[in-house]
Amino acid sequence: MTSPAAAKLLDAAVNAIRHRGYSGTTVDEICRAAQVSKGAFFHHFHSKDALAAAAAAHFSDRADALLFAAPALQVADPRARVLAYLRLRREILRGAPGDFTCLLGTIVQEAHESHPELTRICGDHIFVHAGRIETMLAQAKAIYAPEADWSPKSLALFTQAALQGAFVLAKAAGGPETATHCVDHLIDYVERLLNSEPERSAA
Repeated sequence: MTSPAAAKLLDAAVNAIRHRGYSGTTVDEICRAAQVSKGAFFHHFHSKDALAAAAAAHFSDRADALLFAAPALQVADPRARVLAYLRLRREILRGAPGDFTCLLGTIVQEAHESHPELTRICGDHIFVHAGRIETMLAQAKAIYAPEADWSPKSLALFTQAALQGAFVLAKAAGGPETATHCVDHLIDYVERLLNSEPERSAA
């Protein structure tokens, strides 16, 4: 079980890195935000990279709980679940970019050359998340578009690429409006790929 001090450090790291980037965030700043001493920091994490890796897992767990446990996704129809997921991604585009952008993508974009192991860890979380979308898409495709030539895996990865790109544009624009329009287009695209009526066999 995570100790109270470690939990505070993880939350502070997630918030700081999302708002200021990985290089722009220092251990001292994280300790101050968490109201934890630097000695306590090194009791729990041997380095900033170690904290960031733990923060990535912490962020991923929270994101999964928010997105996949949402009431809107607790429906039997897989097409409805996919679209509910994407609409929820749109709904959380509020406030400053650091409030809604992805910690994992932020670290990967910034540290893919300077911190390869941390990048790999964050990438693993991104691909696990995409795998959960792939499962929903495969179920929806089997019902609504069984003859379509797109693969659930490629479409799942495309949804994540579109979302990460929307986050970058939100940072460039300084707000969520552009990202919201991008996600609107993504929702429309997925709706079109998954026909509104289930395909039935001729039998």
